[in-house]
Amino acid sequence: MSIPPGSGVAVVAFARTPHVPVADTTTNGTEMLVPLLREVYDATGATKADIDFWCSGSSDYLAGRAFSFISAVDAIGAWPPINESHVEMDAAWALYEAWVKILTGQVRTALVYGFGKSSAGQLRRVLALQHDPYSVAPLWPDSVSVAGLQARLGLEAGRWTERDMAEVAARSRAAAQEDPTAQARSGPVDVEALLATEPVADPLRAHDIAPITDGASVIVLASAERAREFAERPAWITGIEHRIESGALGARDLTRSPSTEAAGRALGHIGAFQVAELHAPFTHQEIILAEALGLGSGVVVNPSGGPLAGNPMFAGGLNRIGEAARRIFSGQADRVLAHAASGPLLQQNLVASMEVEV
Repeated sequence: MSIPPGSGVAVVAFARTPHVPVADTTTNGTEMLVPLLREVYDATGATKADIDFWCSGSSDYLAGRAFSFISAVDAIGAWPPINESHVEMDAAWALYEAWVKILTGQVRTALVYGFGKSSAGQLRRVLALQHDPYSVAPLWPDSVSVAGLQARLGLEAGRWTERDMAEVAARSRAAAQEDPTAQARSGPVDVEALLATEPVADPLRAHDIAPITDGASVIVLASAERAREFAERPAWITGIEHRIESGALGARDLTRSPSTEAAGRALGHIGAFQVAELHAPFTHQEIILAEALGLGSGVVVNPSGGPLAGNPMFAGGLNRIGEAARRIFSGQADRVLAHAASGPLLQQNLVASMEVEV
């Protein structure tokens, strides 16, 4: 589906918490979300009464408590009642639900949010619950070790080198230096220095892995009738596509991402983007995604630093959409691409394109 900019749905505001390894000041999503809601209200001039639909992304497995997403609704306010929904995955998919809701004319505005406190438990073990519950999850294959297997497959197949991976990390760290709220802002950005470090899950080194991050993010969407009320330069969503692959790791080529390729192909005109924000928690996965989307050298990839500069679970994909939209808000780009992933080793992939109205 391709929707001309100036019609359909636009991103009109984005806010996120600073990327931090441990949110000592909070134990839940409510406390992370309250200041973000105030930030987007101030940015748009909107109030709670202007929001027709609310949709969130989070996980009770990560929170370690039942119906944690219900407690997060306290950040919105208990009265008057709201029209609300939730997805048990990255909030980028909550944005998709809200986008459909506006396109179909059910609502005119929506607020989407995602949150996760990864430091509260052992994230590598929690993410093992994404695997097949009968034959794989009982083995507790942690997320970093499984990603190491994926990286090794690519290295042995000649799909990338350890230097290629280190170059991705160096570029992300260099970009993060410009953002005081990024988590990975220190450490070497020299490729040789990165390659000199020891692996932590061979062949993955520390710089190849997104850090454990607590955080939340919020995006406000508006229909064509209302978008210009809230933003001077809305980021118009010209298309969203998402595809899924088998959850069985042995049933697919882990060195490629055909679902991302299919989603990008459905969007069309991939090479015309100026900026791409890719949700790649590991350096080699950025290489996989860039190839699947056919991103050439003229496309600036992850100018925000990407997930390697901070990756709050269940908000990381939504952040990619928000960070890409920011480039349009600021006038730095006119046409951007955002990608979000969910599930083990890029199992599910969502791609969104945004443009400025000419």
